[in-house]
Amino acid sequence: MSKVNLFSQIVSKLDRNSFKKLVTEKKTDKHQKGFTSWTHLVSMLFCQFAKSQSIRDISNGLRSATGNLNHLGIQMSPSKSTISYQNKNRDWTLFREYYYKLLTQLGQQAGFKQTKFRIKSKIFLLDSSTISLCLNLFDWAKYKTTKGAIKLHTLLDYDGNLPAYVNVSNGKTADNKGAYEIPLLANSVIVADRYYNDFSLLNVWDSKGVFFVIRHKENLQFKTIKELELPENRHQHILKDELIEVTGNQTSTKYPKKLRRVVIWNDENNQTIELITNQMSWTANTISELYKSRWQVEIFFREIKQLLHIKSFIGTSENAVMIQIWTALITILILKYLKSIGEFEWRLSNLIAFIRLNLFVKIDLKKWLDKPFEDPPKPRIKYVQGDLF
Repeated sequence: MSKVNLFSQIVSKLDRNSFKKLVTEKKTDKHQKGFTSWTHLVSMLFCQFAKSQSIRDISNGLRSATGNLNHLGIQMSPSKSTISYQNKNRDWTLFREYYYKLLTQLGQQAGFKQTKFRIKSKIFLLDSSTISLCLNLFDWAKYKTTKGAIKLHTLLDYDGNLPAYVNVSNGKTADNKGAYEIPLLANSVIVADRYYNDFSLLNVWDSKGVFFVIRHKENLQFKTIKELELPENRHQHILKDELIEVTGNQTSTKYPKKLRRVVIWNDENNQTIELITNQMSWTANTISELYKSRWQVEIFFREIKQLLHIKSFIGTSENAVMIQIWTALITILILKYLKSIGEFEWRLSNLIAFIRLNLFVKIDLKKWLDKPFEDPPKPRIKYVQGDLF
């Protein structure tokens, strides 16, 4: 049994020194009395872990932890009006920068490393997800005439399946346009779907020393330069491996270099998938497996939408929405860190559900992560004395 509740032990895993440095740099505590940036962070993390549906739930939920708030590093439970005001006015970039700080600190666990591919390049999975909003309430989130939306352009690190970069835009921004701002790491590989088949974008990536594996559009115009040999008696799903040049007038100007085209057969959907890449030395099967791994980014979007409070928002301003999104990303990072250090084979959905049930219970976090269930007691052996005669 622990003297500190589960939520306090989880919050203690966060590096407060790096957070204080960010607060000092961004001056987010200037002229603030009582409701500090740290209190704000803890309140929004509670919103995510408890899946609070309103500001009232956050305020009352923290108030119910009377006597334990000092373990969270806060003095008193914030009022509804205070949370609402700070969500609208405190600089949301504080939480974004803190996410990247935590990603460096917590995201380096050995349990995050995946070893499926025998390539030295860092693997990133690129995709976007749209979150629908009511245009009457979120008038800044332009999408359609009667519908609002925001779009999360996400560059997911294959190791750990955590975002290495997120660009939040309104719903009108096309996928390929939202990808121009992503940071590029030389010798890495970006895997994406056909919506990123933008040859100006691909040319930028290639010029920066970045490899890409992209599903190309059906109307791609090209000419074959050389057909490469297919593997014999294995990897029968590889239908074609060839070097090509794009031939469209505008396309060839945007990307004048050679490309490699790999065509694979997908048994699950009964269809062919046509890929282009600027990587010439990897096997065709490696290229196909890289594209197959793109499904991990779809799983990530499903996790944050189903497990966290991100499909509805407790504030309507753009600043409040951005704070809730970035604290949700901090929460998913913490959850995956906890999952990686626990000996029990947790599913992420079970882990967050069990934490919600025990948020203010005083149990040892590490022991609970290792062994959440007590073994049933062994039945007593009944001794029956036999008759002597």
